[in-house]
Amino acid sequence: MSKVIIATDKAPAAIGTYSQAIKIGTTVYLSGQIPLVPATMEMVSNDFRAQAEQVFKNLSAVCSAAGGELQDMVKVQIYLTDLNQFAVVNEVMAEHFDTPYPARAAIEVSGLPKGAQIEIDGVMELPSTN
Repeated sequence: MSKVIIATDKAPAAIGTYSQAIKIGTTVYLSGQIPLVPATMEMVSNDFRAQAEQVFKNLSAVCSAAGGELQDMVKVQIYLTDLNQFAVVNEVMAEHFDTPYPARAAIEVSGLPKGAQIEIDGVMELPSTN
């Protein structure tokens, strides 16, 4: 099976040596998304909720480019610079996912690229084409 590179201009361009996502078979590995607005590559806002919303918009765009949708994500890893924002993450996540929710980890980190307060990566499983 070969790797398929997933790229879309509806999500921020990679700012390093990585792809927005890699698809192998029906599994898609999504790189971390931070709250950059794709058109400007600038932070959406300093407001945490706005940053969380933008991250999910960016993830959704990459999922769509890979032939799926956010609901197809089976695992998300959430990186926060302040774990006290976890309740807000739960609220925003509930707006973007229906049950069954993906498996998840939430980790506090000392810093994220470009001063972001949140970054999320994950794994998506596309419906079988058989």
